Amino acid sequence: MNKAPPRELFALVESFFIEYLPRQRGASRHTVRAYRDALKLLFEFVAHRNGREVASLELGNLDADAIAGFLDYIEINRSNSAATRNCRRAALRSFFKHLVRNDLAHSLQYTRVLAIPSKKARQRPATYLEADDVRAIIAKPDRHTANGWRDYALLLFLYNCGARVSEVTGVRWSDLQLVPPRQVRLRGKGRKERLVPLWRETADALHRLRSMVTSADQQHVFLNRHDQPLTQDGVAYILQKYASAVATEERPTLAHKRITPHVLRHSCAIALLQSGTDVVVIRDYLGHASVATTGRYITTNLQMKRDALETFWKHAGIEPARAKPWKPQPNLLAFLQSL
Repeated sequence: MNKAPPRELFALVESFFIEYLPRQRGASRHTVRAYRDALKLLFEFVAHRNGREVASLELGNLDADAIAGFLDYIEINRSNSAATRNCRRAALRSFFKHLVRNDLAHSLQYTRVLAIPSKKARQRPATYLEADDVRAIIAKPDRHTANGWRDYALLLFLYNCGARVSEVTGVRWSDLQLVPPRQVRLRGKGRKERLVPLWRETADALHRLRSMVTSADQQHVFLNRHDQPLTQDGVAYILQKYASAVATEERPTLAHKRITPHVLRHSCAIALLQSGTDVVVIRDYLGHASVATTGRYITTNLQMKRDALETFWKHAGIEPARAKPWKPQPNLLAFLQSL
C-alpha cells in the first residue's frame, strides 16, 4: 500500500512552480515547461532507483548521489548531449536553490547537490546556408496558391528576421508595421521584446498574406490549413519540404545538411556578418543576451577566415613586391647537376 504523498516535497515543488518561477523570477512559459520536464524526469528516475512510486518520494531521496546518477542516466541511457545534460543540471540547480531557501534543515544535503559541476561541452560550429542556397529555398513555393504564398512569406520572414521558431509562431498582425518604417515586434526568450526591420519584399508578402485571411478575428499571422496558428513542428516541416525539393532538383550539396528553422537563423547572422554589420548590432538584431553568443558566428564563417588570412598576408609584407613566379627547368638532369 502506497504512502500518502509527502507534504514537504509536494509543497516545495508547488511553491517553486506557482510562486517562485512566475512571480519572483518572472520566468516565461517555456522556462517553466523546461524546468517541469527536468524535474519530472528526475522524480521518475529516483522513484525507479528506490523501488517506489513517485508519489511516495521524500526530500531525503534527493541527495547528491541521486542527482549525479540522474545526470549520468540522461546522458548514457537517453543519449543526451553534454549541452543538454548541462541544461537539465541548470534547471535542477534552480530548484535546489529554492529548497535551500525554504528548507534549512536539509541545507547541507542541497548544498552538496549544488556543488555538482557542469560537464565540459564541445562547441560545434553553427550550421548555416549561403545566401544563394537560402534564396533558392525561398523561391521554391508555388506563389499561385494560398498555401504557397503563406510558405513563401514564412520563409522570407524567417530569413529576414533571423527569428527563433517560437517567435515566428507567436507573431500577430498587431506586431507588424508594413508601411515605412517597416518592422515587426518579436517576443523572445525571457519575455524580451525587440524591433526588427523588414525588407520591402517581406512587408509586401505579408501584406498580401493578410488580404487572404478569411476571419477578421484571426490574430496570428501564420496559420495551418485548419486556420490555427502554425506549430513549431509545422514550421520545421514546411522548411524541410522545400529544402528537400531544392536539394533534389537543384543543389545536391544541401542533401547532406539538416536544415531547420534555426539554421536559417544562423544563416541570417552570417549574412549580416559578411555584410560588415557590427557584432553588437547583430546581437540586438537576433536578441542574444550576450555579445559572446553572437561572436560564435565569427569563428563559424570559413570564408571570413580566408579573407582575413589573405588580408594579413598582403599587409605583412612577406611576399616580395616583384617576385618572379617559379618555373620548372626544362632539363631535369641539368637541374639536378646544378644542386
